[in-house]
Amino acid sequence: MLKHTLALTALSLILAAGSTQAQEKLVFAIGGSPQSLQGQTAQEFTRLLQERLGDDIKIEYYDSGQLGDERQLIQRLRMGTVDLAAISSIMSSVSPDFALFDLPYLVKDRDHLKRIDDEIVMTNLAESAEQRGLKIVSTWENGFRHITNSRRAITTPDDLDGLRIRTPQSDWRTRMFSTWGANPTPMAFSEVFVGLQTGVIDGQENPLSNIYGARLHEVQEYLSLSNHVYTPIWLTAGQGGWNQFSEEVREAISEAAAETQAWAFARGAELDEELLETMRAAGVAINEVDRGAFIDASTPVYEVFAEQVDGGQELVDRAMALADD
Repeated sequence: MLKHTLALTALSLILAAGSTQAQEKLVFAIGGSPQSLQGQTAQEFTRLLQERLGDDIKIEYYDSGQLGDERQLIQRLRMGTVDLAAISSIMSSVSPDFALFDLPYLVKDRDHLKRIDDEIVMTNLAESAEQRGLKIVSTWENGFRHITNSRRAITTPDDLDGLRIRTPQSDWRTRMFSTWGANPTPMAFSEVFVGLQTGVIDGQENPLSNIYGARLHEVQEYLSLSNHVYTPIWLTAGQGGWNQFSEEVREAISEAAAETQAWAFARGAELDEELLETMRAAGVAINEVDRGAFIDASTPVYEVFAEQVDGGQELVDRAMALADD
């Protein structure tokens, strides 16, 4: 009888342990919509990582700002209530070095971005983020940004005069649009559609996949192909949380993230072509901007970056030198 009781007790403990193990989870959150490149990339990463983790750890994936905007997600990473998040422009509020990617017309193309990632992001910038409690796991793509609005086509910076343009909550992005003559209005991405629909803002700037994914083209008449900023998005963990992951989990995350990077760059290029035609067919008026005029008008932004960010001019010079490698 005693042996039977002990056997049952042991079986109960094994089942309880198995139940606890089955309940282990990894929380991954983004601010973008499922249809955006950010959302598509996050879903691909979730699939690849779940394959590597098997049944032992369940990934809980949240999009569309369900767990907060990017500023809130950074805090959740530090607190440990979110394990992984995709963070974009607001990273410059964590470490000024990341404002390198808020400089207009810095990144030439995706190959250029990959070289910057290898030689600057995963060295200097990643170390800077780590000192502030965040672990940069991988660099993905948010895309080349363009300007939409409901008032007029934008060809030169003068056309932005007085327009209320939504920007991310980034001091450098607001500085850029102020320099160009617009009235920048920082706002969480989840609030942009209603802001445009109600006229609180006249326009916004985003990659095509974000514009289409959030249906912003439905409440905007003009799309001006400015390509003014190439925005990376960083798969990020809290440094404390990352250190608590087992070596096997860290390896699985890193491998899935690296595979996802290649997928994101390829998918981004595809979407640039597909969505442009889709929005043109939907009746959006599309025009090219005078790139030279915008570059000329951007000089003050570079000057301030060099003055305010320690080693800023060196970062700019290194990034630009990688353009033609």
